[in-house]
Amino acid sequence: MKTIGDNTLQPEFDPFNTPVPGQSLTDEPGNYPWEHPPRKTDPEVILEEIWRSITTPAAVEEMVYLLDAGVPVEGIARTIVFAGFMEGEFTPDVGFTLAESVMEMITAIGMRAGIEDLKISLEDTGNKEFKNNMVKLKQAKENKQMESMGLEKPEVENKPRAKGLLAKPQENE
Repeated sequence: MKTIGDNTLQPEFDPFNTPVPGQSLTDEPGNYPWEHPPRKTDPEVILEEIWRSITTPAAVEEMVYLLDAGVPVEGIARTIVFAGFMEGEFTPDVGFTLAESVMEMITAIGMRAGIEDLKISLEDTGNKEFKNNMVKLKQAKENKQMESMGLEKPEVENKPRAKGLLAKPQENE
């Protein structure tokens, strides 16, 4: 519940405030970027723009963090290509032809950064390992943000957690 103004409460999510089935079929066409002709059709020009955008210092830093945390090259490449399609830059078929080249670009960045355990395919990671790597990445990013603000990370006591249906809840739960 949210407090608004003079202590009136409104639910954060209203399950009845959703589109009616079939409503998208009655909307005016052309509301989304992918419903218009693509802005670019030449794959070479698109690849040059992608290369320029992923080789900026900020983008390289983020990509190296992701690759070092175990995110596969294929996952990053698919995200970049899908974002280009969603923004109306190119059509899906052009995106499919670009995917392999974008993967090669990302692999080159990872190799240049010296990442030893570079995962290429989405099949290279087990589901549990991938989740653990994402948690480590999130913690590393939070630590870096705290260091940049001059704060110290609070020490957390790691007690073994009681398991089972009737286990007593932990103090911090």
